[in-house]
Amino acid sequence: MPPSPRLPSPPAARRPRRPREAPRAVVLGDLALDVVLAPARFLEHGTDVPGAVRIHQGGSAANTARWLARLGVRSTLVCAVGRDAPGRALVAALRGAGVEVRAARPAGARTARIGMVVDPSGERSFVADRGAADRLAPADLQPSWLAGAGVLHLPAYSLIGAPLGEAAARAIAIARASGARVSVDLASAAPLLAAGRRAAHGTIRAAGPDLLFANAAEAVAFLGEGRLERLLDIAPVVVVKRGAGGATALARGGGGGATGRPALRFDVATRPLAVPDTTGAGDAFDAGFLAAWLALDRSTAPAALRRAVVAGHRAASRQIAAPRAELPLG
Repeated sequence: MPPSPRLPSPPAARRPRRPREAPRAVVLGDLALDVVLAPARFLEHGTDVPGAVRIHQGGSAANTARWLARLGVRSTLVCAVGRDAPGRALVAALRGAGVEVRAARPAGARTARIGMVVDPSGERSFVADRGAADRLAPADLQPSWLAGAGVLHLPAYSLIGAPLGEAAARAIAIARASGARVSVDLASAAPLLAAGRRAAHGTIRAAGPDLLFANAAEAVAFLGEGRLERLLDIAPVVVVKRGAGGATALARGGGGGATGRPALRFDVATRPLAVPDTTGAGDAFDAGFLAAWLALDRSTAPAALRRAVVAGHRAASRQIAAPRAELPLG
């Protein structure tokens, strides 16, 4: 009797592909209460003018962390706030936006407050009462807060003074040990250059950033001149934000720095927007760039950097196109 024909074996079941885990970023720095004065006409000495007074969540680091979460990154903010109602409200608002907040609460220090005057031309002036923001200490940090991060981002404010600067240095060491890259934004020229240009250069060099952000005015103030390639002495990748003028990206070449030609320099234009207040746009740009850069495995290839710059512009445009939400205090 002939053998019975064998039926073909059913195809092996394919294992479902696990979704790729969202990238993770840690931001260390300020979470502050922004009190914004927006007069309808220029201020007059000795009298009052009509306008708007608004209260918002502020702080460069917190703004970047919030935008990272909004863009799908697992975002953590490491900061210090006061043991007060503004501190509680700010932490609650950030957590509601999807940010993991690791906040120290030093005794005797109130939550940072930033007074901001936005004049009718859109120019901004600041009065900074940094309070608890500068009191984050190395002992406050836990290595688990930085575990698995693809990048640690710091505004330059976080590198200045003690104990905050010491906490930033420890965070950088922990992050690097776990394979994270470090990005720094020059953030504001005046505080960074308060002790002189040489000290400012030493502060940023000590951080050893893999990626450096600055706006055009900060870059010139930091360098003392307009040759942006000199920033490649500080970091292998540099992004200079020009607002409505777009952005310039530079990457270090074989020679690098001031004596060698950069392997890459290109400009990316953006659509100009007429807006009265650009607060937070630079922080949103950083978040947009970092979110795209992490998704591209932190590549420094020209196409990857260009895509990241475009993503930064897109986030900045969204920031300035929508009104800032009022911070609920009750």
